[in-house]
Formats: sequence, C-alpha cells, structure tokens
Amino acid sequence: MVKFDLHTHNELCGHAIGTIEDYVKQAIEYGLDYIGISDHSPYFYSEEDQLYPTIAMAKSDFVPYIEEVMRLKEKYKDKIHVLLGMESDFYPNYIDIYRDQYLLHPFDYIIGSVHYVQDLNIFKKGRWEGLTTQEQVRVKEEYYDLIQQSARSGVFQILGHIDAMKGFYPAFSDIETGAVEETLKVIGEEDIAIEINTSGKTKDCGGWYPSDDILERALFYNVKVTFGSDSHKPERIGDEFEQVKKRLKEIGFKEWAYFVEKNRVMTAL
Repeated sequence: MVKFDLHTHNELCGHAIGTIEDYVKQAIEYGLDYIGISDHSPYFYSEEDQLYPTIAMAKSDFVPYIEEVMRLKEKYKDKIHVLLGMESDFYPNYIDIYRDQYLLHPFDYIIGSVHYVQDLNIFKKGRWEGLTTQEQVRVKEEYYDLIQQSARSGVFQILGHIDAMKGFYPAFSDIETGAVEETLKVIGEEDIAIEINTSGKTKDCGGWYPSDDILERALFYNVKVTFGSDSHKPERIGDEFEQVKKRLKEIGFKEWAYFVEKNRVMTAL
C-alpha cells in the first residue's frame, strides 16, 4: 500500500507553521511513501512582491521554494519521495500568467483551487448574510462555473477542495442547483483528479471536502480521486488517511492517484 499526502503548506504562506523540511521529516516519521509540498502560489498578476503577506508566498520566494523542495527531494531520496507541488489560485483573467510560471519549473503537480467568488474569499464569514435564495444560488453557480473553467484550463492535475465554500457556511451544501452535477461531469470529461481534503474538520462544516454525496456522483462520472490533508502544521500530515481510504472503498472506488512529473499514478485503495 502506498501512503501519500499531496496537500501541505509551510511558513512561506504566512499562515502555516514549520519549514518545508519539518514537513518532510514528519512525513518520514509517519511512514509516508510520498509527501507533496504544495504551498499557496504567489500573486503572479500583482506588481507587488507580496500582495497579501498572510495568505500566500512572495513572488521572490517562488524560485527559492522550488530550489528548497528539490534540495530536500535529493537529501531524503532514500527515505521518502518528495514531490514538488503548488496550490494555485484560479483566476480566469490571469491563468496564462500562472501557466507560464509553472511551465518553467519541474513540478510534479499543481492543485487548482478556487478561493474567490465575486471578489470575496470563499471563507469570508458573513458573505452570505442578507442574500436571497436566488442570490445564494447565483453565488454557488458562479463558484462551480469557476471550478469548471479551472478543470478546462489544462494547468492543473488536481482540483482542490471542490465544496470548500461550505467551510464557514454549512448550509451551502443545501443550496439546490444542478451546477455540482454539471461540474463533476466536466471534471470527468477533462480527466482531472479531485482531492479528498481532510481540513474541513478544522472549519464549522466539519468532515471533509467534498461531501460523500459529491464523491458518489464523482464515481458515477469516473472522476479520479487523490488525498490531501491541507496541513498547515506538520502534525496534521496524513490526517485521517486510513478513514478516507475506507470510506472511498465503501462508496465504490477501487483506486486513487498520486502524481510524479505530472504523470498520474493510480494505486489500489
């Protein structure tokens, strides 16, 4: 059995603790075969070096980040496979800028995540206050439209936490729209993996992203799945890996994926 975690952060983003090496050493201690380093992408479109210091790394940290992961990949190659990844924001207007940056470097994978809808962070508390049912539907449909666009962009191997908008608003899951179904269909057609992300437990919604009912529909559309803890501290690496594996089997999945040099490797659950 291959044990892996493809979604981890570190101190460069300004809201996680620990160096990249701390995460690698913790992963070795936990017996992982693969550890993916995937900190938040810089705001490449901005003139400023670090537009939001507590959200993402500075543009000037981007190449040193890559160099450090590559150094650790070599240093620990006899103990663990260190993978070079990144969690990338998806902005339709700037996708070419991001694509060009990623093509310059030997990434194993890029996770595409939608964090902003209507220019507001999806985790912003209070963004739902006062919205009519119709307005709520519109927000949810815009969110999933962005996820569909990210799937079609060709930039990402993995789509991150595809129902994370429920994080601080659990009622998000109950907003009725066909957009979720349509999005899973698109993801299946584009052959992009989605992650089961166990950081939902740290938010008001509890549990994982995405929910079981979304995973059941994902299986129907032949969407590939992978695992990420979205750890912002080393101790959370691989958090609930075994429970996710068990649940996926119960839903009907037979395998899941990790990525090496952007090649998807399927391994039995």
